[in-house]
Amino acid sequence: MTVHRPTGTMRRRVRLSDIAEAVGCSVNTVSRALTGKDSVSPATRAQVMAEAERLGYVPNHQARSLVLGSTRTVGLVITNPSNTLYAGLISSVELRCRALGYTVMLLATEESPESERVAAESLLHAGVDSALAVPVQAEAGHWERLRRAGIDLVFVSRELPGMNVDFVGIDNEHGAYQSTAHVLEAGARVVWALEEDLPISTVRQRRDGYLRAIADHAADPDSARVLSVPTRRRDSLTLPWQAEEAYRLAKRLLAEADLPDAFVTGNDYFALALIRALTEHGLRVPDDVLVVGYGDHPYAGYLTPTLSSVALPATELGTTAVDVLMRRTAEPDAPTTRHLIAPHLIPRESTRR
Repeated sequence: MTVHRPTGTMRRRVRLSDIAEAVGCSVNTVSRALTGKDSVSPATRAQVMAEAERLGYVPNHQARSLVLGSTRTVGLVITNPSNTLYAGLISSVELRCRALGYTVMLLATEESPESERVAAESLLHAGVDSALAVPVQAEAGHWERLRRAGIDLVFVSRELPGMNVDFVGIDNEHGAYQSTAHVLEAGARVVWALEEDLPISTVRQRRDGYLRAIADHAADPDSARVLSVPTRRRDSLTLPWQAEEAYRLAKRLLAEADLPDAFVTGNDYFALALIRALTEHGLRVPDDVLVVGYGDHPYAGYLTPTLSSVALPATELGTTAVDVLMRRTAEPDAPTTRHLIAPHLIPRESTRR
């Protein structure tokens, strides 16, 4: 049996002492020069930086973390990265953290309580300084363990009852109120809502906004109807929503019941499926039925008809969440805060008669 061994040698990691020897100064001076301390002359700093570049020096952040007691890492736990809101959230959190000198550790739970528990354990073992999380909303034990370990925590988008932590979210009740009031003011008398069947705070908030708008604007408040669309996320985790289920529900409605004048939906996927079902049934949007989406997906302005939708402030959501987390780190004993960011309705052809 022939054993093949590498003929080259592994290159040793460049150390501060290597730079110090090359420049002719102390390790302490090299360290101060690389970290921007004022006690080093500009000429020495330039010489140290040039030598570090030549030697290929890479800072040992793990060793530095042991000295400082901080990893400069923020954990970000989300439910599904293919959700356009959370995709925007990831980008804005990463950009904001990078500007502040932090790196981001991203974990996805796919609406699974067990995956969420594993994610929380991963954050503990990674030694992150703090974490932002979109909770699955099953239970809070693993999040409490994170806090007991001294990791600052801010919930984003969804609230978890019983946990007194900072929260940054979207005013979904206001968003659903806007979309419902919009179609009622456009002449609709009966408006139905298509919503997800997940027991999460964002769905409850949209339902509350819809019902409040019906109470304030509808000619017949008893006409309110919230239809739950089966959400198979736990069976098919690669998509945040299944338009197919909304399409099937719409086909059943068309076969079994008189339709309302307008539909407001919990996301743009449902609106897309609804418009297809209505069109196949010989109905025209918006001439026969008005339709409003939620989330303002990039395709919303390119459909036929273009889709009225509620735009969600993903960038502001992420930036605010990081800022709240940094304030919590700086003031660990400060009272918890709750921040709601208002979405805004973008009217398009699907509600323009």
